[in-house]
Order: sequence, then structure tokens, then C-alpha cells
Amino acid sequence: MQWTDRIRQVKMILVVAAALIAVASLLISHFLVRDLSKEERHRMEVWAQALHSLNEADENTDLALVLSVMEGNNTIPVIVVNSEGGIDDYRNIDDTTRLESYAKRMQQAGDTIRVDAQVVCYDESIMLKRLQAWPYVQLGIVLIFVVVAIFALLSSKRAEQNKVWVGLSKETAHQLGTPVSSLMAWVEMLKEQYPDDDLLPEMDKDVKRLQLIADRFSKIGSLPEPVEASMNDVLEHVVDYMDRRTSKQVEMIRHLPDRDVIVKMNASLFEWVIENLCKNAVDAMEGRGTITLTLTEEPQRVVVEVQDTGKGIRKKDLGNVFTPGFTTKKRGWGLGLSLARRIVEEYHHGRIFVKQSELGKGTTFRIEMPKG
Repeated sequence: MQWTDRIRQVKMILVVAAALIAVASLLISHFLVRDLSKEERHRMEVWAQALHSLNEADENTDLALVLSVMEGNNTIPVIVVNSEGGIDDYRNIDDTTRLESYAKRMQQAGDTIRVDAQVVCYDESIMLKRLQAWPYVQLGIVLIFVVVAIFALLSSKRAEQNKVWVGLSKETAHQLGTPVSSLMAWVEMLKEQYPDDDLLPEMDKDVKRLQLIADRFSKIGSLPEPVEASMNDVLEHVVDYMDRRTSKQVEMIRHLPDRDVIVKMNASLFEWVIENLCKNAVDAMEGRGTITLTLTEEPQRVVVEVQDTGKGIRKKDLGNVFTPGFTTKKRGWGLGLSLARRIVEEYHHGRIFVKQSELGKGTTFRIEMPKG
């Protein structure tokens, strides 16, 4: 949970920092563009005055100064329109085939200065347009940086979780190994001394169950090789196990195809996934209700659905049900569903999600496994 809280804090800091950078960039750009627009307007007013002086020139007019002012404009696009709508002059425009339409756009934008019978139409310079676009480029760069940083943090978190999973699993398997072996030896000795005892077979089943749990933990700590197995058998084993471990008020219903559905998987670990879903269903139903297991085969995948008639999951919790440590129960570590997702998605390249959940009516979990 510390990692999760830290990730959330860092994400919030990055988002706030990105927002502050965005606001600062837009404000600075706004003021710069405003000042440059005023400056360009002033320059065009001077240029228009020079045009007026040229139109009214006589022998006393300093034409060198007037022409110097007019030739000094090398950045701002200008079109001079006469009273009849014709084009008298233009500057800093590459595409000369659409001067009239360009002039109309300038007039509609209000970028005009009247000089005698002429109208000087001008547009923003390329530098000003680039300056207006620059904040959005900068925001895009900041956004990419934030996304990459968050992705790196999540990857680091996932890598650390994987190390914790592997270490915990290996240590658990190691710790269970010795007492389970000892219990198996004691059960064999008791069988020899009390061959007719009715309790010994049940004890033997429980010890084998412990051995299976230790084996599962050892496989979680490694990368188990999937082999072809019958999904029908896996679900049947889970139903048999749950029938023995739950009250008679819990009804297990299974809808399985007539023929075996063969999937490449680690049967022991996949049974664990279905068991976790069924145990959660029993808790959600408070020991009374119906659990329905449905197996269907599609062209490219195999689908398993686990449906219960429990209390359902609140909408605000749906996004957290697979998060390690999240639980709505008073007891428990909140690792069952996160472990189930790890087994399905990382070991079997499948998909597990909440298909449907309604408060007071129940929840349906869906598992999709690839064929082959």
C-alpha cells in the first residue's frame, strides 16, 4: 500500500506540475503575443504613413527615407487594396494567385489601415504565428514527459511487486515443504498402525491438499510450463472441492460442454484461480446462494464465467478489485484476486475481468483463455 500511495502522490505532483507549466506557458505566450501584435500594428501604421507620404510626394519629400521605411518591412504580409477592390501592391507574400481572397480575410479580421483611397491590409508575421503555436508544442512535450514518467513509475512498481510475489511464493513453498513432508510420514505410520480408522483417509486428503498448496506456491515463484489439459476436469475438481468445503446451503451449478475443452495451461494454478473466485463468491453470499460455472468454447478462445448470487460490488470499487491489498472483507489480505489476475494474464496470456455486478443480485467474473 505504501508503493500505491507513493505512486499516487508522484502522479498528482506530476499532473499539478504539468498544469502549472501549462498555465505559465499560456500566460507568458499571451502577453508576448499581445505585445508583439501591438508592435506590429505600430509598424504597419508607420508603413501606412510612409505609403501616404509616397502618394503625396513632391520635390520637398525625402523619398529615400520613405522608401527606406517601406522596404524595411521584410516580415509582415501586406496587401494594398484600392477603392475599387483591386490590388495595388503587396509584400512578403509567396502565393500571389489568391491575393484578393487573402485581402478579404485580412479585412474580415479587422487588420486594416485606411490611407486616402487605399486600404492597407496586413497579417501576422511568421514569427508571431510561431510564437502563438509554441505553447501548444511545449504542452505536448510536457504531456509526453508526464506520460513517460508515470509509465516508468508503474513499470517500477510492477517490477517490485513481481519481486515480492516471487520471493514470498518461494519462501512460503520452502516453509511448507518440511512440515508437509513430516505430516505425510506420520499419516503413513498411522495407516500401518490403524488400518481400519475412518478418519485417516480424511487426514490424508488434507495433507495432500497442503502439499498441493505448497506446489502451487513453488510454481508461482517460477514460470510454469503450460501443457494441454481439460478445462472440464479443472472445473469438475473445483466443484468437488467446494462441495466438500462449503455448507449445503451453497449450490454449485456447472454448465459444461459434452466434449472436453482442451487448453494449454497449468491446471494446478488455474484451479487455484477458480477456487479463489468461488471462495469470494461464498463470502459475498454469506454462505447461502448459488454459484454457476459456465464453460464455452469460441473459435479463438475458451471462456469461463463464475456467477454468484451475492451482494455484488459497488461501482466505485470495480476498478480496484484486482489491486493488491484491496478488500471489502473484515478478514483477509486482499491478494486473492490480484493473484488470480497474475496467473491468468502473465502465466496464461489470458484475460480476467468483472463482466457484470449489481448490488443485491450478484457478480459475474469472466476469464478468457487463448486456444493453442
